[in-house]
Amino acid sequence: MKQHKNITLWNSFSSLLLQFVTIFSGFVIPRLILNSFGSEVNGLISSLNQFLNYVTLLEGGLSSVIISALYKPLYERNYDKVSSIVKTAQRFYGKLAFYFCIYSFILAIGYPILFSTSFSFSYIFSLTIILSIQIFVQYNFSIAWKLLLNADKKVYIVSFVQILVIILNTVLFAILIRFFSNIHFLKLVSASVFVLQSVFYYFIIQKKYFIDRKAKVDSSLLKSRWDGFGISIATFIHKNTDVAILTIFTNLSTVSVYSVYFLVANGLRSVVTSISAGIIPTLGQLYVKDNKNELNQMFSFYEFIIYFLTFLLFTVGVLLVTPFVLLYTKNITDINYNAPVFGIILLLSEAVFCLKEPFVNLAYAAGTFKDIKKHAYIEAFINIFLSIILVKAYGLIGIAIGTFVAMTYRTIYHVIYLKNHILNRPLSYFIKKFIVFGTTTAICVFFICLCPFQNLSFTHWLIRAVIYSFVIGVVYFIISFVFWKQEVQYILSFVRGIFQKKM
Repeated sequence: MKQHKNITLWNSFSSLLLQFVTIFSGFVIPRLILNSFGSEVNGLISSLNQFLNYVTLLEGGLSSVIISALYKPLYERNYDKVSSIVKTAQRFYGKLAFYFCIYSFILAIGYPILFSTSFSFSYIFSLTIILSIQIFVQYNFSIAWKLLLNADKKVYIVSFVQILVIILNTVLFAILIRFFSNIHFLKLVSASVFVLQSVFYYFIIQKKYFIDRKAKVDSSLLKSRWDGFGISIATFIHKNTDVAILTIFTNLSTVSVYSVYFLVANGLRSVVTSISAGIIPTLGQLYVKDNKNELNQMFSFYEFIIYFLTFLLFTVGVLLVTPFVLLYTKNITDINYNAPVFGIILLLSEAVFCLKEPFVNLAYAAGTFKDIKKHAYIEAFINIFLSIILVKAYGLIGIAIGTFVAMTYRTIYHVIYLKNHILNRPLSYFIKKFIVFGTTTAICVFFICLCPFQNLSFTHWLIRAVIYSFVIGVVYFIISFVFWKQEVQYILSFVRGIFQKKM
């Protein structure tokens, strides 16, 4: 058990560090773009990136299937089977990269024709091709290696490689933008930097694994990916549909407003879900070992820490998101970034997404894709349908409502599914956490709102963020110790483990 603690903690720590680096870069680069090129260019880049990410639809959920399939052969050290699975992934993603090239070319031609902007055809065409390079390299060279490392509980290797590349890209971008006022050149440099990921992964895999290049392709995996297709669809729609709908029904400046608020929402969500990256491989291997007691114990810890972090971070986020956005976009006057109601609903929808993480990820680790795909499709439908209906009347707020309702539906379903089909956990566990944390949050927010902002400065905002986080965190910890003493003690022993035994 101690070994599980150490590797899980190390994976979680590295993944959390990656998210902080990603969030920092995610705030720095768009701000530099806004200052140098304006909201419309920032909106165009956000919109193009979202449309380029439509390639994930072609994947059909294979990534989740591949990782789930790797748990058992890695545990049994069956490297013939591992080689077969990796070879299958490489061949599939290589084909996907080829089709992505065709799609990128079509998008580069079609986007400036279909959507009215102030940019020339050549400007959008060339920018689309440049932005597509990073995704092409990922699918053609990187993703199969990343899946293998993640399944083998070596998430920390993936994380540190990405951290290095992201830092290098951010530093280069910040330096070069001072000397070059050409967004195409800057994005081309960024794409070139991310090619380094593939080089690092290649040498790491060559050193740590023997992958038989002549291994046979496992065609059954390619068939079973369709069981994960609904999951892929739901995830894709959650991350990409909003910007696409806004591009169609509004304008690029509105897309820029959405993208800035989404930086905050996505950053908070990424911090919470980074914990999952370290825990999911451990859950998968415990499930393969059929150790119900240890699996239940690990899941209880996982569920509790996700709830604690979600309520803490998103409560602070709801209180401070709009003041932050106004500071972040200070002196940007081409559109109004003051949208507090939208910001609150958007953050609530991402909070619900985080709350369902433990339940969804255990279902993935158990390989129950066929059972849960129907409800992933329903979530996707709700999200698209409500967003399209509501965006016409309520704009950004309508988009956020559609996402929130869809997330709530799927969260409730997965809580019930886990009880009935995997761990037989009473629903009262979920309800109790939700009521206790929810009530505590409402009380904290009520008293904090009695002291509104007197002035808007970064220093004042930062002081508020620190005070809110500390006070709310202490309150949550006390409440947690009263209601979930065992989980709190487990977390404390979990953290001490890394100091008692080196990996």
